[in-house]
Amino acid sequence: MKIAGLQKLTLLDYPGKTACTVFTWGCNFRCPFCHNAGLVTGAYEEALTADELYTFLKKRIGLLDGVCVTGGEPLLQPDLISFLHPICEMGFAVKLDTNGTQPEKLREICESGLISMVAMDIKNSPEKYAVTAGTERFSVDAVHQSVRYLMQQGNIPYEFRTTVVKQYHTAEDFSAIGKWIRGAEAYFLQNFQNSGRLIDNSVSGCTPSEMRQFLEIVRRDVPNAALRGI
Repeated sequence: MKIAGLQKLTLLDYPGKTACTVFTWGCNFRCPFCHNAGLVTGAYEEALTADELYTFLKKRIGLLDGVCVTGGEPLLQPDLISFLHPICEMGFAVKLDTNGTQPEKLREICESGLISMVAMDIKNSPEKYAVTAGTERFSVDAVHQSVRYLMQQGNIPYEFRTTVVKQYHTAEDFSAIGKWIRGAEAYFLQNFQNSGRLIDNSVSGCTPSEMRQFLEIVRRDVPNAALRGI
């Protein structure tokens, strides 16, 4: 398991829970606005071993509710399921962040009983997915499969989310996204914030009024969509 970082406490990453966040290394996307660019483009540097993480978690039993596993793209880790077993045995709920490009692995881990929530990125409308993700070396059909699976599986709470970037998103894109995920359980628009560790530092966020406009467009098809971090 390639663990590239650990945030020991977060009140934001796992809705309704006090958690820590585990960052895995490596991703098959190169989103220009990625705020974890070092996990995507840099050489792997081990932050801690799985055993060291387990030791940390044992000391947090009763203090933390959950563990967020993010990246990078966690589903690229071949030993993810075996890595999660001890975490669940300690009583922690697990939230998985994913880009949705590994639908078979997503189904496998959801059906393993090891995770309690999934957050999946919707990068853009299907027509603009490749340019927004920074690569054409994937099939948008795989993302479609993951969307359909999460919306149909009915057992694990999930949310879709889009990081909104002025240079990549338009009102027309959000109209297309709304139709694509019509009836989704939860969908959040989160305005891009420059962390200073980007692949492309020329990108920028949108104004509050633009964010509200995009939200109203999406709500035509996803009534419970909301803004996050505005």
